[in-house]
Amino acid sequence: MNKEITVKSEKIFEGKIVNLRVDTVELQNQKYAKREIVDHKAAACILAVNNDKMLLVRQYRKAIEELIYELPAGILNIAEEPQEGALRELKEETGYKAGKIKLIYEFYTSPGFTNEKVYLFEASDLIFEGTNLDEDECIETIEVNAEEAKKMIETGRISDSKTLIGLLHWLHS
Repeated sequence: MNKEITVKSEKIFEGKIVNLRVDTVELQNQKYAKREIVDHKAAACILAVNNDKMLLVRQYRKAIEELIYELPAGILNIAEEPQEGALRELKEETGYKAGKIKLIYEFYTSPGFTNEKVYLFEASDLIFEGTNLDEDECIETIEVNAEEAKKMIETGRISDSKTLIGLLHWLHS
């Protein structure tokens, strides 16, 4: 088994969403290496389907300096179950409440440097109740059909990994 044993861990930064640490690890060949690790809270993502259309949110992402289309998603609160967080984020960001919800996938966003895990749910039987955005969120919600979603993927208008996973699931199921 090719396991790395942590011999030292140094916290570099503690933030609201992420923490950064540098781990010194012993490799199988008895050599040592450093690993920069971003500790990230888990998140929930929602593939919300309403009358053969899927909900996307459009928002500015500072890390890439772009407005992008994404599935509604957000970080889980402390002790919040993934399904609870998914329902909360769907309501906050789109204004919809889901009658049905089921877990589709759990995945790591980029395990080479972060432990961020995303729980992807599919929601249906949607009822609009009104949005409840966080004060730092400026979000626009749109509905797209399968053909529009496919075109958005093909033209690069959708480039977010969790959204690509959700849309490809929707288009091929």
